[in-house]
Amino acid sequence: MTNQELRLSVGASPGQRTLSVVVGVFVTAVGAAFVLLPLIADGLLRRLTGPGDGFASYEEARDLPPGMLPPSLQDSGGEDQPTLGPLAGLCGLPCAVLGVYLVLRVLRTAAWLDGSRLRVRGALRSRTVDLATAVIDSRGMSERETGDDMRARGHRLPVVMATDRDSGHRIMLPLRGMGLATLPPPELLALADAITSGRPDEGRDSERRDSEAYAVAGDLRRLAEHRRRT
Repeated sequence: MTNQELRLSVGASPGQRTLSVVVGVFVTAVGAAFVLLPLIADGLLRRLTGPGDGFASYEEARDLPPGMLPPSLQDSGGEDQPTLGPLAGLCGLPCAVLGVYLVLRVLRTAAWLDGSRLRVRGALRSRTVDLATAVIDSRGMSERETGDDMRARGHRLPVVMATDRDSGHRIMLPLRGMGLATLPPPELLALADAITSGRPDEGRDSERRDSEAYAVAGDLRRLAEHRRRT
């Protein structure tokens, strides 16, 4: 295991990033336009549909019966009545937020391995877990087949699932490289070494969390060996 920080090849490829950013910006623009358009159009429609020869003020019409007043001066004035336009525009807010989240997720997603400490950065936050002491969940590596035709058979690519014993923070590292089927063999072996580094190997079968950690490390090494042969 090396002590030099290693950036793992997770995330989207450059082409996928460009496409995702374009889609995210478009979705954000549509959502923002949906929010702003009712606010702008409401005032514009008032000007276009308002009476052309209306009273200059309410003072000029206060002696008229209520039924003869124009709509804009009835019921304490139409200017103060709430409209559904701005409220309807709020429906576009989730769309705008989704677009921003998509862009942040694509641009920020990354992972680094520093010794046995794995740091995974997502769209909004980063989490660090020491793989040598973390609880490793073998369910993320449930697919034992490591062939290149895993996707063709409908199998999910495995992930490393680690939970910090003190804070309870969990990270999930997908074993997918940028534009690759899986991470390169050196990175898979580095993850395996980080998991087993300093972890007791005597009596590990009696402790489920350590046995699962060694099982995951073994799967990572087998996957690395398979990638080297192909």
